[in-house]
Amino acid sequence: MTSTQLQGRTVAFLVASEGIEQVELTGPWQAVEQAGGTPRLLSPDSGSVQAFNHLDKADTFEVDQTVTDADPASYDALVLPGGVANPDALRTDKGAVDFIRAFVESGKPVAAICHAPWSLIEADVVRGRTLTSWPSLQTDIRNAGGTWVDEEVVVDGNLVTSRKPDDIPAFVARLTELVAS
Repeated sequence: MTSTQLQGRTVAFLVASEGIEQVELTGPWQAVEQAGGTPRLLSPDSGSVQAFNHLDKADTFEVDQTVTDADPASYDALVLPGGVANPDALRTDKGAVDFIRAFVESGKPVAAICHAPWSLIEADVVRGRTLTSWPSLQTDIRNAGGTWVDEEVVVDGNLVTSRKPDDIPAFVARLTELVAS
């Protein structure tokens, strides 16, 4: 990945106010920055969000823009970090679900890791698609009309999905390729 590969590209990271798996936010965020892109943190609420290292509180991060004030057309890609509570909260927020649906429908890259496909399921965008996730979501994905596979990273059209933090290197490599193309 070159330091200018994503020059001029802006990537939205959509998270809830808490429950974000920190490494699933910071790993892709750093990859976007290292490739010359601009990451921006979106959330249903302004202020700061609380990340976690599994079940333990970790760092807080300042929100750049609320999702209801954000225009999907202003971003070149969308990243949905995992954590159990994060996507569970996002899928109950109409503004977040609408933003995700609009982004997927735009054809621009959308990357979801771990439990984040719950938000994709709620946005009704997994039907007929193949993706991966944390294993406990496989029945949810199948019930939503998708095909679940146990692979490090899966790309189906504009969707990039991975299972867990160990998959982050492959996840960010595929995300960066899609955003740069």
